[in-house]
Amino acid sequence: MNSYCERVLHQLKQKDASQPEFLQAVEEVLASVSLIFDHHPEYEKMAILERLTEPERIIQFKVPWMDDQGQMHVNRGYRVQYNSVLGPYKGGLRFHPAVTLGMMKFLAFEQIFKNALTTLPIGGGKGGSDFDPKGKSDAEVMRFCQSFMIELSKHIGPDVDVPAGDMGVGAREIGYLYGQYRRLKGVSERGVLTGKGVGYGGSLARKEATGYGLIYFVLEMMKAAQMDPQGKKAIVSGSGNVAIYAAEKALQNGIQVIAMSDSKGYIVDEQLDLDTVKKIKEQLRTSLSAYPEMAGHGEYHEGSVYDASLKVDLAFPCATQNEINKERAQRLIDAGCQLVAEGANMPNDNEAIALYRQQGILFSPGKASNAGGVATSALEMSQNSMRLAWSFEEVDDKLRGIMISIHKQCQEAIRQYQLDPKDYVTAANIAGVQKVIDGMIAMGDY
Repeated sequence: MNSYCERVLHQLKQKDASQPEFLQAVEEVLASVSLIFDHHPEYEKMAILERLTEPERIIQFKVPWMDDQGQMHVNRGYRVQYNSVLGPYKGGLRFHPAVTLGMMKFLAFEQIFKNALTTLPIGGGKGGSDFDPKGKSDAEVMRFCQSFMIELSKHIGPDVDVPAGDMGVGAREIGYLYGQYRRLKGVSERGVLTGKGVGYGGSLARKEATGYGLIYFVLEMMKAAQMDPQGKKAIVSGSGNVAIYAAEKALQNGIQVIAMSDSKGYIVDEQLDLDTVKKIKEQLRTSLSAYPEMAGHGEYHEGSVYDASLKVDLAFPCATQNEINKERAQRLIDAGCQLVAEGANMPNDNEAIALYRQQGILFSPGKASNAGGVATSALEMSQNSMRLAWSFEEVDDKLRGIMISIHKQCQEAIRQYQLDPKDYVTAANIAGVQKVIDGMIAMGDY
């Protein structure tokens, strides 16, 4: 690692020692972009890295709300407005009990470069709360969202910060949040939130976007590596929107999805019935343990799908951060896996990523392969600004073009810096970071 990168990382480890996810993300990026600073020693005098790794603004607030029994609760809310050089802050809201400030900083930091790779005019941010929507009634979720928006509304706007959904925040939550924003502001600024329902300013193909985009990127990776997707076997971990629609697009392109998972276990089925998975997760909102009985075939097991040593060619981790460590990565490699592409944010830890690179496994980091969701959110912003609604096919076509463009940017970085053709980690980080640095310098923001 470049000495400047090492110094900045050391300083961050001292200042933010209690934020392991954030430090993990920064270390992964800085290790990859050392080449930039080798080529541009003048960046150290400009303190580019110090400015790049420090958020422009962190907002933390309390969120009091009342449950259906009349009991008051208080959760913490966060919004990390990390970097606005390329446009208004853009990034999702996550409602999950594991949410911390360090997690929000990690997600926001990654979001900067992911958004830069889309080439759309959006900066990077992230937010959320340690509120758990699971097991809550619609009325309880509504009261929480309304309380959350009372504070958040002071800091967002179509040209300032545009949140979206993320884990635990779907169309229901976005609807409640947007309704409260309208009441508080007295205006219909549809562009202030994305992931809205289609009937009130949302975009078609938004639900499918991250999963579809993942597979569009994977198909470009396979084409570059002269791999045929037909008949390849894949694990898609997770069973939320990203996983479901990654599996759908994979199946449409001849890839055989043989396993999916949720927070408690996983299903294995050579003849996977995705319609049954959709019914379980989108309608019944229950465990995949119901799958074998409902589908009439397949198996359900408790634990992680990455401990099952399934024989697969491809793995698409689409659940949550750090679900694959070094040991699980080795199991994938031993099982014949040739390509791993991230649909979630940082689902592989740094040791797993290092192992993929050592073993010559094709690997795509989330900032490249899961950028389809935020790209389509930005397309929703465009439709809101123009008071237009594009068809599903129009949005999907634009999404495919954006994912192909991200792959081309990675390929260009590989050529420019003479990288290993399989090194998408370094390529994606260099392409995204350089775009932000160029913007900072052009605007005197350094």
